[in-house]
Amino acid sequence: MDINSLIAHYGYAALVVGSVAEGETITLLGGVAAHQGLLRFWLVVAAVALGGMIGDQLLFLLGRRLGDRVLGHFSRHQKKIDRAQRLIKKRPWLFVIGTRFMYGFRIIGPLLIGSSGLSPRVFIPLNIVGAIVWALIFTTLGYVGGEVVGPWLHTLDQHLKHWIWLIVAVVVVFVLRAAIKRWLAKDKETGE
Repeated sequence: MDINSLIAHYGYAALVVGSVAEGETITLLGGVAAHQGLLRFWLVVAAVALGGMIGDQLLFLLGRRLGDRVLGHFSRHQKKIDRAQRLIKKRPWLFVIGTRFMYGFRIIGPLLIGSSGLSPRVFIPLNIVGAIVWALIFTTLGYVGGEVVGPWLHTLDQHLKHWIWLIVAVVVVFVLRAAIKRWLAKDKETGE
């Protein structure tokens, strides 16, 4: 089985699982696969939105259950946490939808929201809207980026060989450097 048929057979499931754990990169790659004709654009949007919703819902529930304990490890940031939780209560739509687009808040954001006491009846619809908007934007970016990446993907095999040789060369240089340092240090210790 070649890579294209693997993507066609398992691509949507991989997108759901991948977007639960990590979002933007997987979504962009899904958009590129849709551009290549391996996956359908709207099914990519649906898959990554579903994965994003599941991931944020799990983190929200974790935040409701263990949020204070988890956030207690960040005691030096308590003022920022308190300010964020006040903002969540005042403008939940802004924070729930906006968290997806704030770099570094992808995991801590839903935990904060859950620990803030925000009702699941408020969180769930906002989470759905945010996931759909996010999935649509990043899938579209990947789809448009497929124009640039597409030709490069066709020669991926050749690029991979160059990268592998480059990585091997760098590793050899570091190993030799460490061996020479150790050898010189031994010579210095023995006084030769």
